[in-house]
Amino acid sequence: MLATEREDGVARGLLRRVAEARTHSDELFSIVREGSFYERPIPERHRIVFYLGHLEAFDWNLLRERMLRLSSSDPELDRLFAFGIDPVGGGLPTDQLADWPLLAEVRHYVNEIRGKIDDSLEKFATEEWDAPLGGDESSAGALLNVAIEHRLMHVETLAYMLHQLPLDHKIAVNRQGAIVRPAVSHATIEIPAGNVTLGLARESGLFGWDNEFEQHNVDVPAFAIDKYPVTNEQFLNFVATGGYEKEQWWKPEDWAWKQKHGIEHPAFWRRRHGQWYFVTMFDEISLPSDWPVYVSHAEASAYARWAGKALPTEVQWHRAACGTPEGSERCFPWGNERADSKLGNFDFRSWDPAPVNAFPRGDSAFGVSCMLGNGWEWTSTQFAAFEGFQAFPFYPGYSANFFDGKHYVLKGGSARTAACMLRRSFRNWFQPHYQYVYAGFRCVSN
Repeated sequence: MLATEREDGVARGLLRRVAEARTHSDELFSIVREGSFYERPIPERHRIVFYLGHLEAFDWNLLRERMLRLSSSDPELDRLFAFGIDPVGGGLPTDQLADWPLLAEVRHYVNEIRGKIDDSLEKFATEEWDAPLGGDESSAGALLNVAIEHRLMHVETLAYMLHQLPLDHKIAVNRQGAIVRPAVSHATIEIPAGNVTLGLARESGLFGWDNEFEQHNVDVPAFAIDKYPVTNEQFLNFVATGGYEKEQWWKPEDWAWKQKHGIEHPAFWRRRHGQWYFVTMFDEISLPSDWPVYVSHAEASAYARWAGKALPTEVQWHRAACGTPEGSERCFPWGNERADSKLGNFDFRSWDPAPVNAFPRGDSAFGVSCMLGNGWEWTSTQFAAFEGFQAFPFYPGYSANFFDGKHYVLKGGSARTAACMLRRSFRNWFQPHYQYVYAGFRCVSN
């Protein structure tokens, strides 16, 4: 059956987005020097070479049988590169260099898989993209959206990893000049009580990950929230007054983690000869006072306690970001228009943060700034299912494996977050002791 004009437009749009996502991942791997692909910049993660193979293996394993009806030519590599989550039980990986194939072999695997997928997708492009494919009722469109966003998520999380790679192991590209703004005038904004809409409705037909469903409403009491995310300068006051040395500000489990690992400051900071520096992707610079601080949930919680405040809940963040004084809700803090580079630091605009007051046009209806881009924001809400949750049948562990009371919801986005994941319903999550995320926070009081 020939596709309708609408179906063909959907197909071509999805294929274009697949190509764009690959361009982003290829550009990211291009900054790694040839001899550094077997490095492990973050102890809890795989070596870089794993991710080079993983992005293609994920697409192949997802699409091969369900959609493309192809057989595997290298099941061993399909399995080796299949999963890239935290090590089971929170331990560290134990693999050795000899466990990994040569870089040339991995690149051959990647190129071969891409060729097979692309040839098959071109033939598939005139099919019914919204129709169920078979046993699990998944459509081709849904599967390709999963493949696209999975890759784009890794493009961001891999940036966290490569940020920790020593500077001389990277090839610097596209260094941005500093954005100069007036001094930040910190303020607290009162948010009146109101109703928020969380999640997506299944009947909307919009793509979302399983944890984004089902849509529901929540009443939110009045609260006050920081206009801007906490800056490096503000967090430095916490450090200078002994914040990392006083147990009273830390939860017992967070204090034990900090003591065990000798955590004395944010992972992106360095101290030499009495001066503080910030490690950007390609440089080391004097600590920018007006950039958002990037810290773990444990560090953010300790600061909030020290300041006599708290981290916002997921619904408080939603209310401040997308609510209005009139009671309606916006798609984005600035309104309903699509994300634009004048509205925030996102969609691969930069390798590094910008001043928290750099994008006033992106303010919410309540005047809260910098809520999309420039750094994810920790909330106090544990990652859990919404009522009506249904795991993806083709990816059952995507969210459900992390409904364990050990992960916290983050909202917003960073400079390396793709525009498609700036949607209001998108939920990110990490463990509280993971320091490497491009994540900051702001505080609330009730």
